[in-house]
Amino acid sequence: MKWTGVMPAVTTKFTEDDQLDLEMFKTNIRAQLAAGVDGIILGGTLGEASTLSDDEKRILVREAVVVCNGAVPVIINIAEQTTKGAIEAARKAAEDGASGLMMLPPMRYKADARETVTYFKVVAHSTDLPIMVYNNPVDYGIEVTLDMFEELLECENIQAVKESTRDLSNVTRLKNRFGDRLKILCGVDTLALESLLMGADGWVAGLVCAFPEETVTIYKLAKAGRNAEAIQIYRWFLPLLELDINSKLVQNIKLAEVATGIGTENVRAPRLPLIGEERASVLKIIDEGMRTRPELSSYKEEVVG
Repeated sequence: MKWTGVMPAVTTKFTEDDQLDLEMFKTNIRAQLAAGVDGIILGGTLGEASTLSDDEKRILVREAVVVCNGAVPVIINIAEQTTKGAIEAARKAAEDGASGLMMLPPMRYKADARETVTYFKVVAHSTDLPIMVYNNPVDYGIEVTLDMFEELLECENIQAVKESTRDLSNVTRLKNRFGDRLKILCGVDTLALESLLMGADGWVAGLVCAFPEETVTIYKLAKAGRNAEAIQIYRWFLPLLELDINSKLVQNIKLAEVATGIGTENVRAPRLPLIGEERASVLKIIDEGMRTRPELSSYKEEVVG
């Protein structure tokens, strides 16, 4: 695992009768691969993981492994209430062919620093799979501090962080303290380019689900030092990226996937498709983005390709 580049947190596709829509799931992943993403992440918030059964999660991992066929790693998110449950989830992930894990701190119970560190370390010691810690205190209530990372990095397979604290200066703090020992992937779409310019190694992206080529192009331009060009696309993208920092991010992004032809708006209850003024407002943003979508062929082939 290199823990670099663009890694889509893909949505889970459902049929109208609430079954897994594996054909559309595979269609979207193929679009991600064609755009040049560097990994596929399953079972995150965008993946509606809290509504999925264990069997469904395992099916998604197995299907993604087949579609990716070794081209990029397949990573499954672990969001469990118990250490025992997290260990079992890691075991199943390895058995099903996953290449790595993205891990949240314990769910529901607000663990303290000692408990959180112990949770991550026990799970890390139970598996050979590399781990990216998902650090999102805004949404999940527990922050993994730099001192906690100091302890966690005693585990060789804890290798990366999905940085979602919303504190851009945290990228520099992490780099100053840990260098390349801890890879940093921005987990907030609206801070992605800023994080890359400050030295983040990658981008766990949301709107990439609908706009994979644009997302990959921004990343590649930034890493090539072609900042003005990256900023130009990013400014176009920002109104769409803001759909990701919203309680209805799943519905928003699935509507965007419909617009680009690589998804449906089917969600799993208790989520419901958007209606009324809320839907019209989101569609207005998506329609404007589609109308003004940049022509990527104007960027050099070695960057886009």
